[in-house]
Amino acid sequence: MKKFFSVLAVIILSLVAISVWYVSPIYSSMNDTDAPIGVYVDADDTQDSIYIKIGSPRRWDLLRRVLEAKPRTGYYTILQGETVLDVYRKFRNGLQTPINLTIPQVRTMDMLAGYLSRKLMMDSTSLSNSFRDTLFCSRLGYTPQTLLALFIPNTYQMWWNISMDKFILRMQKENAAFWNKERSALAHKIGLTHEEVITLASIVAEETAYVPEMPKVAGMYIRRLQIGMPLQADPTVKFAVGDFSLRRIYFKHLEIESPYNTYKNKGLPPGPIRIPSVKAIDAVLNHEQHGYLYMCAKEDFSGSHNFARTYSEHLANARRYVQALNKRGIK
Repeated sequence: MKKFFSVLAVIILSLVAISVWYVSPIYSSMNDTDAPIGVYVDADDTQDSIYIKIGSPRRWDLLRRVLEAKPRTGYYTILQGETVLDVYRKFRNGLQTPINLTIPQVRTMDMLAGYLSRKLMMDSTSLSNSFRDTLFCSRLGYTPQTLLALFIPNTYQMWWNISMDKFILRMQKENAAFWNKERSALAHKIGLTHEEVITLASIVAEETAYVPEMPKVAGMYIRRLQIGMPLQADPTVKFAVGDFSLRRIYFKHLEIESPYNTYKNKGLPPGPIRIPSVKAIDAVLNHEQHGYLYMCAKEDFSGSHNFARTYSEHLANARRYVQALNKRGIK
């Protein structure tokens, strides 16, 4: 009888040891560092590629024991001290960590598509094709030229694997929230639609990065619109030419045939020439009322401008600026 119980004890201890050997790894820590480990799982991932993304052979060897299939797509974080079982549950149940997406102040929809494809689980070509599609834009109340006005440059929390439809819906909701009663009333007072305010703000943002000067620049352009004077905004010419690196605008540039050439066409261009900052948008809505009709970059290259009420004053300002350009050899 003693021998029986001894054998039984050995068997039980062996089973316990085997159980501990098999089960204990799933309670091992997947992250012994202070910083979270981020893991992006996209549609093209395999189990092996996901294991590699986790960051060390030890981690993915442990996880391989319990992970039967590829996790759902998404962005996951493995926090300090989280066990294999914790991570398994996250992957199995799709318990993602949201990301912070900042809408950038880019100049074209193609640039925006490229940026979004780097920040979200989206394809840049598909995005660009949609952004150019007239029917797609019209369903949203825009044209391919005005669609930039949909995107307000703030930071938004969302899922990394958000679908295109849900992303656009989110942008529509954020746009509607931005255009509250106060801002809408100010736009109405100026006589501009929301998209036109964004378009003018995009010109202001291209003209100056000096925020305190933005309301004055906006006031000058609004005054030109009110009296039927062409905007004659150099940034719109750069947009029309397609060369944003131009340091000087020559007469040959002013002759380009384009609806964005505000030297040849009165009024606003067909759409924004960039996504403007919120400060530029608010500068248009709260523009200064003054008598200035002209502006020219200061000859000290400070980023601010000389303003003039008459064309003769403007020519004097422009002459000083051209001389400064020539002196520095800027072509």
